[in-house]
Amino acid sequence: MIKKMTQLSGKKILIAGIGKTGISLTSFCKKKGADITVTDINKDALIKISEQKSLFSGIKKEIGYHNIQTFQNSDLIILSPGIPHNIKPVTAATAKGVKITGEIEFASQFIKTPVIAVTGTNGKTTVTTLIGEILKNCGKKVFVGGNIGKPLIDYVDGEDKADIIIAEISSFQLDTISTFNPNIAACLNISKDHLERYTNYSEYAASKVKIFANQDKKDTAIINGNDILLRTLTENIKSKKLFFYPQTKEAGSIINFTDKKLIFDFINTGEKEKNFINLNNIKLIGAHNIENIAAASLCALAAGANINKIQKTVSEFKGIKHRIEHIDTINNVAYYNDSKATNTDAVLRALQNFNNPLILIMGGIDKGGSFEKLKPLIKKSVKKLIAIGEAKQKIINTFADTASDIISANSLEEAVNLAHKKAAAGDAVLLSPGCASFDMFRNYADRGETFCKAVKGIRELNNG
Repeated sequence: MIKKMTQLSGKKILIAGIGKTGISLTSFCKKKGADITVTDINKDALIKISEQKSLFSGIKKEIGYHNIQTFQNSDLIILSPGIPHNIKPVTAATAKGVKITGEIEFASQFIKTPVIAVTGTNGKTTVTTLIGEILKNCGKKVFVGGNIGKPLIDYVDGEDKADIIIAEISSFQLDTISTFNPNIAACLNISKDHLERYTNYSEYAASKVKIFANQDKKDTAIINGNDILLRTLTENIKSKKLFFYPQTKEAGSIINFTDKKLIFDFINTGEKEKNFINLNNIKLIGAHNIENIAAASLCALAAGANINKIQKTVSEFKGIKHRIEHIDTINNVAYYNDSKATNTDAVLRALQNFNNPLILIMGGIDKGGSFEKLKPLIKKSVKKLIAIGEAKQKIINTFADTASDIISANSLEEAVNLAHKKAAAGDAVLLSPGCASFDMFRNYADRGETFCKAVKGIRELNNG
């Protein structure tokens, strides 16, 4: 049995990483009387500390470096998701027997509210958000957070309590769990991503399925039945498994996607005349979003949602920002912001949604995946490819033998302006980077907002 640390008064706690999560952890641990040290190898953390002077008053700070001795002398180290748990200070502390944890694991030790947790390479934010909307429409008070919005520790630290927590969980957060046990857990898909951090694809995949590791037979696992690797890795989990199957009639939880319905065959809805979700009037586009709706519906049904409320919510849901988001149409050229596509599988899913000629903007920090899988669709649909960021040369080299016209730009603003000049009526301009954003932006949202501002600038010039 792994011992939980919930008595924090006087404990030496090292909080590694001063982002949104680190600030929330500092606030919570300070209120609990812990002896706190904060550390961040990035000197920009000093800006955040200066903005929160009262919070960080009296707290030891080690900024711009990690002190191995501080790590080794701590009672507990709480890692930000962005900090690999195999760096030297962490391994040195582990060797000395220091407890290492992450914010999800740490926060879960104080949570008694039921939890729905969602992971997967792509679709996490859409599914997490949609589950929250469904359950709110069912009259539930919900907290939506984790890897999006508010950290879980904010729920623990807050006064308002919910009927249910819906949490997006990344592989980095799952790396540091030991007892975290969501009542309902979903893994949407696994494809190659974050290979700059993991030794290989198998290690990354194993991290994803840790979301089910502590579940037992009273818990529920929602699984993409068409993901062969995911099915294999979850064969021996203890929880009740519910599968969703795109375009198949295999016995499972949802069947028959082909006639614009999701038909449920596993649960007594209490409404014999309706055991399906009608997809004719949904606002989300793309086959991948049918999968997302299926997963969200299963999670909501497992949590007791009313099927009519699911139908209403699904029909009204417009999706999330930065995910194939239509920004504007100027001179019959449509502009789409897909900045959240930070891996090649997400770009592939985006490209599959377009029939009109595309001008595609890609690039950023390469995450170690291969761009090769994109070649057929690039060749078929993309009339011009504009590469940006650190990975632009790799992108240019990879697609040099395609029919696409390939150029590079020094900034996203320049790329948007180039796209505008090259576009003809009926074309679409798509930002779908396939890369991380941190070479040029704070995060994918900052990149998406920059794209939107550049498109707005074109609109203003066009109107002028």
